[in-house]
Amino acid sequence: MRPLRPADDGFMARAVMIAAKGFGHTRPNPAVGAVVVKGGRIVGEGWHKRAGGDHAEVAAMKSARRRGVESLEGATMYVTLEPCSKPGRVGACTDAIANAGIAKVVYAVQDPNPKNRGLAKRALAKAGVECVRFKGDAEIVKNAEGLIRDFRKHVKTGLPYVTVKIAMSLDGRICDNWGGSKWISSANARKFTSGTLRERVDAIMVGGETVRRDNPSLLSHGRRNDDLVRVVVSRSGNLPKDAQVFTDGAPNRTLVFDDAKKALAELGRMGIMHVLCEGGMKLAVSLAEQGLVDEWISVIAPKVIGNRRISDAVVIGDFTCLRG
Repeated sequence: MRPLRPADDGFMARAVMIAAKGFGHTRPNPAVGAVVVKGGRIVGEGWHKRAGGDHAEVAAMKSARRRGVESLEGATMYVTLEPCSKPGRVGACTDAIANAGIAKVVYAVQDPNPKNRGLAKRALAKAGVECVRFKGDAEIVKNAEGLIRDFRKHVKTGLPYVTVKIAMSLDGRICDNWGGSKWISSANARKFTSGTLRERVDAIMVGGETVRRDNPSLLSHGRRNDDLVRVVVSRSGNLPKDAQVFTDGAPNRTLVFDDAKKALAELGRMGIMHVLCEGGMKLAVSLAEQGLVDEWISVIAPKVIGNRRISDAVVIGDFTCLRG
């Protein structure tokens, strides 16, 4: 019989799960989740929704009050990232926690910024609040670390975290002899890219040839994400004026750069933390050769293109395999 998960694990796992709701909206802040526990049950929970708004800790405490919890005296807070101890656009979370009467804070991951790392424990100790690192399930800690992988890179390098997604056939083709690349992957794989992936990142990057040939919108086809920035890298700058990325009327900005490395540097200065590169082997290779890729997602379609057009490719099966 599988042993029951300790209560600490369940509470932190919940904080990790709700933190992900902030992906694609919090820049230049990380995605963070928090739950408040009193009497052995969750009485409040919250996540950081966007920069300038409540941090997850404050959102969780406000949630508890909305649920009718009159006092948080003696409660424990579980939070995915070490609470901030210095006021910025909003007040310091350590002050809010101490003022609420919370007795203990359990956090999963230390702040990667050396200017802030470890300060929460000292600040809370002065207020009589215990602050400890989560020592539970290693998989939960790994997932909490994953929440801030883009934030961590941005803090340390000033550059965004870069994910490159490439779709290819079983015979290694990413396009046919006529330059066509629609549609190598399956509808499910495209849904994963245009929905799930685009919902979770700050910017989508493609090469100019992708815009000229495919005329993509580069918008999320799942949950709408007005914060998503569209980026086109074109050395010539010769792009169709009527391309969707310029004319679809979406509130999402479209930025054009003549060099991928310069684009990432500027995006980093803008606070963009995670870039998804979707289109163009030249662009993908350029990023890889310069050591700018942090993650690859390969979509292997069960098709053989050979010298045919993609529409005439030989389909071997009815599945698509995704590998990170």
